[in-house]
Amino acid sequence: MTTLTDEELERYARHIVLPEIGGAGQQKLKRTRVLVIGAGGLGAPALEYLAAAGVGTLGIVDDDTVSLSNLQRQVIHATDAIGMAKTDSASAAITRINPNVVVEPHRLRLTADSAPALVARYDIVVDGSDNFETRYAVADACAAEGKPLVHAAVGRFDGSLTVLKPFEAGADGKPNPGYR
Repeated sequence: MTTLTDEELERYARHIVLPEIGGAGQQKLKRTRVLVIGAGGLGAPALEYLAAAGVGTLGIVDDDTVSLSNLQRQVIHATDAIGMAKTDSASAAITRINPNVVVEPHRLRLTADSAPALVARYDIVVDGSDNFETRYAVADACAAEGKPLVHAAVGRFDGSLTVLKPFEAGADGKPNPGYR
C-alpha cells in the first residue's frame, strides 16, 4: 500500500472526500504509471491534469522541440522553453505542478520496434500523437501487452476520445474493438 503524506492528504483533499475516489483511490493513483505519447496539443493538457490529480509516474514520449507556434495550444510549454526538447519542458512544468510525480522522459519517436518494451512498463497509455504510423504502433503494442489505450484526436474544431481494450470481451462475449 502506498501511504499518502500529510502534504498529499491536503493537496488531494478534494479527491479524497469524493466517495468515488476516497483515500484508497488516491493511493491507487499514486501507484499508477501512465505513458503519454506526445507533449503537444493533446498531451500537454493531459500531462498537466494527470500530474495535478496525483498520478505517481508519468512517462512522456516526444522527439520534438518547443517552437513559438506551439505556445497558443500546447499550454504546458512557456516562452522561455522555445528550442527546448518538449520532454524536458513538460518535465519541468510537471515538477512545478506537483513535485510528488515521478517523470520519465523518453525523447524519441515511437515506432513499432520501440513501442512494445516501452508500453510494457506502464499501466495505461494516453495517445496524443499526430500521425497514423505512431498511432498504429501504440495501439498494436497496447493490444499485445494488455494495456488500456486512451486515444484522442483533434480536427480543426472537433475532437474524439475513446478507450480501447481489444484484449477484453464485451458482455456479449465478442472481443472489444481495437484501433485497427
